[in-house]
Amino acid sequence: MASRAGPRAAGTDGSDFQHRERVASHYQMSVALKSEIRKLNIVHLLTWVLMVAQVTVSQLSLVSHKVVASPYQWEYPYLLSIIPTVFSFLALPRNNISYLVISMISAGLFCVAPLIYGSMEMFPVAQQLYRHGKAYRFIFGFSAVTVMYLVIVIAVQVHAWQIYYSKKLLDQWFTSTQDKKKK
Repeated sequence: MASRAGPRAAGTDGSDFQHRERVASHYQMSVALKSEIRKLNIVHLLTWVLMVAQVTVSQLSLVSHKVVASPYQWEYPYLLSIIPTVFSFLALPRNNISYLVISMISAGLFCVAPLIYGSMEMFPVAQQLYRHGKAYRFIFGFSAVTVMYLVIVIAVQVHAWQIYYSKKLLDQWFTSTQDKKKK
């Protein structure tokens, strides 16, 4: 056995590392996927906080509607998108399969569905902006429809990756569970 300051143990040339234990690949993959899901959850949380701020400021009339436009209808159901993120955060520390499945299903219902509805709801306004160059709702001087379409594009990507990584993580967890049952 070698020490930090002392010589190498007698009889070793450094090639005796093959017998050492390694972390199983599905555990390594699980850690990597959990990290990615946490990052995506944080991005979603930031997006959600901005959406809550816009809805709150508008509903409480804290600033003029010329500064922050009133929310579109799809924004209210999208506020429920915090539910899948909470379940995802709860599922990760203890590898809770049930919570992760609930998170994936509710992500489709509370995240993706309002975004699809929102893109359809705002399409006529975006078309009018494109054809005539007229916008009637603004968020800090920018066209509200442009800002909200940007939010939708980012949110769709975040939720798609969340669902994808969650599915891969479930597969990893099921693989490790099946391996334990075989032994």
